[in-house]
Amino acid sequence: MAHPTRDPVDAYVAVGANLGDAVASVQQALAGLAQLPHTELIAASSLYRSAPWQALGPSFINAVAHIRTALSAPDLLAALHLSEQSAGRVRSQQNAPRTLDLDLIFYGDAKIYSRWLTVPHPRWMERAFVLLPLQELAPRKVIPVMLHAVAEQPIEKLTGR
Repeated sequence: MAHPTRDPVDAYVAVGANLGDAVASVQQALAGLAQLPHTELIAASSLYRSAPWQALGPSFINAVAHIRTALSAPDLLAALHLSEQSAGRVRSQQNAPRTLDLDLIFYGDAKIYSRWLTVPHPRWMERAFVLLPLQELAPRKVIPVMLHAVAEQPIEKLTGR
């Protein structure tokens, strides 16, 4: 990967897992974000346990990371997919249980609509497992009406990481 010439961008990544040791997988993924080239982990939310939402399998462990990266959005997405594969993610069917799921929620203020990438993530406002951890890191992005809309989704903040 060539050295980027772009200024760093603040990005937010949703992290989730519901197979194997999901807590360890999410913690490792958060640490792994800091190891991406030209990327700094600014902050990570608390961990949350949520019931599968439009997905299958056991409960998920979720978090959101705030990173600052000089990677382009497509390069960042490719790095996230590589991290998922390294964690054993198999994309057998939509919404299948997963060892690791990394979703690019925001990439600066960019609006990207391509075949491979949509930013902001098209369903971020529909998911308590994104909104609650995101609220910890970027409270201005999450307004009360958004939280009210997902209030029926079972989710709990885990104590101690």
